[in-house]
Amino acid sequence: MILLASPGQGAQTPGFLQPWLEIPGVADRLAWWSAVTGLDLVRYGTTADAEEIRDTAVAQPLLVAAALAAYEVLYPGDARPAAVAGHSVGELAAAAIAGVLSPESALVLVRERGRAMAEAAAVTETGMTAVLGGDANEVLAAIDKHGLTPANVNGAGQVVAAGTTGDLAEFTADPPAGARLRSLSVAGAFHTEHMAPAVDTLRRLAPGVPVADPRATLLQNRDGAAVTSGADFLERLVQQVSAPVRWDACMGTMRELGVTAIIELPPAGTLAGLARRELKDVERVALKTPDDLAKARDLIEAHTS
Repeated sequence: MILLASPGQGAQTPGFLQPWLEIPGVADRLAWWSAVTGLDLVRYGTTADAEEIRDTAVAQPLLVAAALAAYEVLYPGDARPAAVAGHSVGELAAAAIAGVLSPESALVLVRERGRAMAEAAAVTETGMTAVLGGDANEVLAAIDKHGLTPANVNGAGQVVAAGTTGDLAEFTADPPAGARLRSLSVAGAFHTEHMAPAVDTLRRLAPGVPVADPRATLLQNRDGAAVTSGADFLERLVQQVSAPVRWDACMGTMRELGVTAIIELPPAGTLAGLARRELKDVERVALKTPDDLAKARDLIEAHTS
């Protein structure tokens, strides 16, 4: 069983979209989606610097558009993978790939999500810090001790702590035993109580969003469950903005479903790396540039019955 994985915020790097524009049709799709989002996605994905694409209101639409553009190249026409999952904002791309949302609906939602989360992040100075290694229980206890939230529980020995910059500084000065800490290039404490205003914004929009039930197995970040109702998935998307991402649970469900291969959509690398450490028997392709398409297509052919 093939699963497509769509990465979350922080995966973007300057210029990562440049090689994809050489594929016929990709620039046209991005031009249309730029009109949908009100952002020049081509410029942000090619010539913008790291600080520009760190902006939440820019990064989120850019990531979803990149994932969808690569998906359409990899699966032309009406073809779909057997399963799909997205990390944080990647869930919007996953929802479109599974047929729950149209690409345009996903991009309108991510446009509003990014703006609302940027506004929420501006209220208080907050951030996120990756915790690598250490005893899992001790890491969670230390995060709680410093008034932080385990905003991403990613598995493979990785947890992301989020909260105010003051609390993060104290946490960095008093790290859990055996753990390495790395500050993340994001603009706020996502998936925490600090994002409550953004949840309110999306909740007002959700009733008018056209949805359909998924046409592929679709995993969700709250608990890793495979969701069968489009309306339920949309409600979970709204709630997830202020709730921790349980990618560890998603990988647990991948194991239970019998996923045999994972292709991570661009900007790829993070989720494929987690799978390499946690799902050792699962084959992986990180679709970073069009040069990786041949490997991805070979994987699809080998793992699709």
